Amino acid sequence: MIKHFPITHTGIIEAHYSKRDNVPISYVCTTDFKTSDRPVDIFYRESPHPEFGNKYFGIAVNYDDGSYTIFNADEVEQFTFGMVEDDDGDLQYSRSHHDYKAFDNGNMIDGGRVYIRSSLNSKIYVVRNGKMVQSDLTNADSLV
Repeated sequence: MIKHFPITHTGIIEAHYSKRDNVPISYVCTTDFKTSDRPVDIFYRESPHPEFGNKYFGIAVNYDDGSYTIFNADEVEQFTFGMVEDDDGDLQYSRSHHDYKAFDNGNMIDGGRVYIRSSLNSKIYVVRNGKMVQSDLTNADSLV
């Protein structure tokens, strides 16, 4: 299982946009998108948005006033995520540049979207069709 640490109440957002758009919306992950150390929550819909054409959208917090911004996040399928097992056997990833995580089992992960720094026991994941899946490292194109 992949452990996530979202910045919003993802269930509330899933319910709101699923009802409003009349399509299932699901939370995908939390990660830096354009700005380092400003993680956003990423959500997915199977059908493209009728007005904007995107399948992924992000919810970003404006840290100055606490408001939220929604944006096209289709680019998330181009990201790679380093994953390591935590002490409970769950997978964890670094959400942002300075989101360093270390576990008693000797595993660690750091770097978010800027770089992947990890223990030797790491795996590379990507986002495909609204899910985080392990990347096929034998095919370099799968990381692009």
